[in-house]
Amino acid sequence: MKKLLVLLFLSGSVCAQTGKLITLNDIFKTANFAQRGVSGLNSMNDGKSYVSIEFDNKSAQQVVARHNFNDGKIAEILYSQHDLITATDTLSLSTDFNNDESKVLIAENKRPIYRRSSIADHYVYDLKTRKITRVSDKGDQSFASFSPDGSKVAFVRNNNIFIKDLVTLAETQITFDGESNKIINGLADWVYEEEFSFAKAFFWSNDSKKIAFYRFDESQVPEFSMTMYNGLYPSEYKYKYPKAGEKNSDVSIHIYNLTTGKTKAVDVGEEKDQYIPRICWTNNHSELCVLRLNRLQNKLDYLIADVNGKSRVMMTEEDKRYIDVEESNIHFLKNGKQFINVSERDGYNHIYLYDMTGKLLRQLTKGAWDVTAIYGIDEKKQVLYYQSAERSALQRDVYSVSFKGAKKLLSPIAGTNSATFSSNYSYFILNHSTANSPAYITLNNNDGKQIRVLEGNDALKKRLSDYAINKTEFFSFKTKSGLTLNGSMIKPLDFDSSRQYPVLMYVYGGPGSQTVADTWGGARAKWFNYLSQQGYIIVSVDGRGTGFRGADFKKATYKQLGKYELDDQVEAARWLATQPYVNPSRIGIWGWSFGGYMSSLCITRAADVFKMAIAVAPVTTWRFYDSIYTERYLQTPQLNAQGYDDNSPINYASQLKGPFLLVHGTGDDNVHFQNSIMFSEALIQSEKQFDQAYYPNKNHGIYGGNTTFQLYTRLTDFILKNL
Repeated sequence: MKKLLVLLFLSGSVCAQTGKLITLNDIFKTANFAQRGVSGLNSMNDGKSYVSIEFDNKSAQQVVARHNFNDGKIAEILYSQHDLITATDTLSLSTDFNNDESKVLIAENKRPIYRRSSIADHYVYDLKTRKITRVSDKGDQSFASFSPDGSKVAFVRNNNIFIKDLVTLAETQITFDGESNKIINGLADWVYEEEFSFAKAFFWSNDSKKIAFYRFDESQVPEFSMTMYNGLYPSEYKYKYPKAGEKNSDVSIHIYNLTTGKTKAVDVGEEKDQYIPRICWTNNHSELCVLRLNRLQNKLDYLIADVNGKSRVMMTEEDKRYIDVEESNIHFLKNGKQFINVSERDGYNHIYLYDMTGKLLRQLTKGAWDVTAIYGIDEKKQVLYYQSAERSALQRDVYSVSFKGAKKLLSPIAGTNSATFSSNYSYFILNHSTANSPAYITLNNNDGKQIRVLEGNDALKKRLSDYAINKTEFFSFKTKSGLTLNGSMIKPLDFDSSRQYPVLMYVYGGPGSQTVADTWGGARAKWFNYLSQQGYIIVSVDGRGTGFRGADFKKATYKQLGKYELDDQVEAARWLATQPYVNPSRIGIWGWSFGGYMSSLCITRAADVFKMAIAVAPVTTWRFYDSIYTERYLQTPQLNAQGYDDNSPINYASQLKGPFLLVHGTGDDNVHFQNSIMFSEALIQSEKQFDQAYYPNKNHGIYGGNTTFQLYTRLTDFILKNL
């Protein structure tokens, strides 16, 4: 048996060595390792069919086709590219249907603003009349949205809300005080968009007679200015950005009545220094739910308001540290009597059933694991579909649970599984991958039985088999305090346990994040494979503060971001240094954003442990970052100055040892270039030598044109030279 194992090991090694080596060109230019997904498969109302955008060989054009879920065959071609030819242009195909699926909304010339916001020219195509209607010829629009009855489209232009009547073609303006950098109606301000994860801030009632919307008064919010190098004289881009402890927008909620033409303000309390992270209509079209969160983000009120703005507190949740508000926090049932709530109130993220008075009826999931997504609720069968990390914090599975608590696993294969359900929950598309196998996408019935394969990524698997690629392995170790941390590792192709190799650690480490996961990675993951072929061991370790291991693990870093995260990366490096195959004098670390913050701390405060570091777009003091994110974890600088300053890399610049590369985009609207500028100044005044790479006008992602290839070439060269 031992001889057989040795032969198998040697055989695997020989195969690996005879495969092709990865190049940066393969990863970042030709995208040889990009996996195929299944997009645009939107379920139709019948729950038995879906639509997709595809090429029709018979007519030699792009079409929107309706397919049967059970066999995938085309049941009907709804419309084609030929139907969208106008006098001046040919519009793009879309599957953004209204509720009765008689019309489709088309966005042309779409241009991004920030992470989630954009502007575009919108059109409505009527499938019955074959008529194209331009939503507005008075300027472009943001977040054009059908009314539930399909008769109107609401949108935002120049910070005001408008309604287009698709029958009379009249355009009605319903707010009038919108002004750049002062008043915003119907859109989120920068910090809400970034940290509460929504940009569209208006919502139709179910009866199409009312619109609830946010109004942001950001006139007193401090303004941030970025220089854009785009002409003979650089221009200044200015926008409102509330940094930690500074003035936030005054946020109010309003309800516009289309019948009366009047707007009512919702009573959200007298306190203005607070957040409204979510609003949504209940299934009673005369009631609006408003989530009200205090500035320290540890008390969350669920308000129910009527159409005249009068409100009551339905339920309150409090936490000794902070509350994360996600999209899945609340779902109102169609029976009008109950709602689903997702909360960490018992120490893990779980699902609860309440009545409309705020009385708990039942906790639907329970255990030492987190629910990670809600997919939908089949109210007829009283079954809820969700994703969780029950099997492992590194993996995800899809489950169903009845309102009585009966649970069923719908994704039997270990790895990372996600689902998209049909409108009546008869079918779901299951996306499965692991760290070493790309997406395998299947159509399943609601019992989990596979009906057919939609995308197996066979072509990618064939390409991968031509390359010499070592697999990602997972490990765990115990810290000195007895805490178990999870890690991943990619070893060099010619790995020999009797030799010692340099290690490059990759860190993110931010609250609720995860880098150690059994899921297929993108281009960066293949870059790690490339570096392993250069003789490096690539390691990532998720320390305290990261997600999917319960509230105590995630919130352990409260009021002192950077302290325990640094301790855990140092412990990981020291543990690695004890492994016989690791060269303890050649351990480096790199990260991006929060990870850049961490690598900056590692090369300053723990410079005796790490030989080199790279920080891309790092926060270098939390005093420079935005209010919502930073104060959630640190409180305000006025309340917790020590928490801000004790773990700022700027304050430890004099402790830098070893090679350090600092990278930033000058047009970063999220983590401002200011962070790297001020860190650079501290290093210069401390007489420290370091390398810098700044990317003109690039945002937090640092991409566009040849940028990504050039950036990763720069990072690679620095690693090869200094580690």
